[in-house]
This record gives sequence, C-alpha cells and structure tokens, in this order.
Amino acid sequence: MARTILPIVAATLAASLLVVLLGIVVVGCRADPPGKVETAVINWAKHNILVHNKTQKNPLKDDAGAISDGKEAFSHYCIACHGLDGQSTGVPFADRMSPPVPSLAGKEVQSYTDGQLKWIIDNGIWPSGMPGSKGILSDDEIWSIVLYLRHLPPAGSLDEPEMFTH
Repeated sequence: MARTILPIVAATLAASLLVVLLGIVVVGCRADPPGKVETAVINWAKHNILVHNKTQKNPLKDDAGAISDGKEAFSHYCIACHGLDGQSTGVPFADRMSPPVPSLAGKEVQSYTDGQLKWIIDNGIWPSGMPGSKGILSDDEIWSIVLYLRHLPPAGSLDEPEMFTH
C-alpha cells in the first residue's frame, strides 16, 4: 500500500510546489508604481546627473512669435503623448505608461532649466518613454518648444488631439 501512495504523495507535493513557485513568479513580476523614495531619488538624479546642459540659455526671445512657433512645433511632434496642452489631456495611454507621462506644466518638469529641457527634447530621457528628437527637429524648433512649455495653456483648454477622437 505504501508503494502506491508514495507516487501520489510525490505528485501532489510536486504540483503544490509548482503552484507556489508560479505564485511567486506572478507576484514577483508585478510592477507597482514607484514609491516616494524611488521617485525622489530618480528626480534628483535626473536634475543633477542624467540631464545635462543646466547652464545653457535659450537664444530665442521670449515673445508671442517664438511661443507660437513653439506651439506649432509641439503640435507636430509632442501631442501624441503630451496632448495639445502639454498635460496629457485626451491621451488615452498617458497614465498607463511606466513611468506615466508627466504633466509638462507640473513643478517637476518646470523646475528644469531651459538648457535641460532642450537637452531632454534632443536626447530623450531615461528611464521613460521620452524619445530624443536630434536630427528630427532643428535647434530653433526645440528652443521654441521650450518657450511654449513655459507658457502652457490651462489643462483641458485645447481639447483632445484629433488623432484620439476619430
């Protein structure tokens, strides 16, 4: 009798072990949003180590024409992720990305210098989904986008990007 029960017990133990291991893998692979400490560390690193050109100044004059040029360039390159208003209004996946697409009007983004914002637009930023635009946008287009970012409209005031409404 012991010889017939032993394979059943072994199979049951093996199945139980497999279920436990599978549970550990599933729980271990779950991605939770970053905590306050993780967020603070990566934000400090981005502002002080990863993102360069802290002292570079914007050569464009901060006037209505340059801001309008920035809005135009932004509307061709940036709205798919950041929405028309720079605050991800109407972008259906913005909060599902990891990390989520930030509001460009928020203090985290606005605390970068103009040179750092240009560097981010040129090179992208890691770790995020922000691509670099070097070779796609001219320096003047990027600098005008930086000016537009300093003068973003209120959230939701420009509606949703047309690409997401049809």
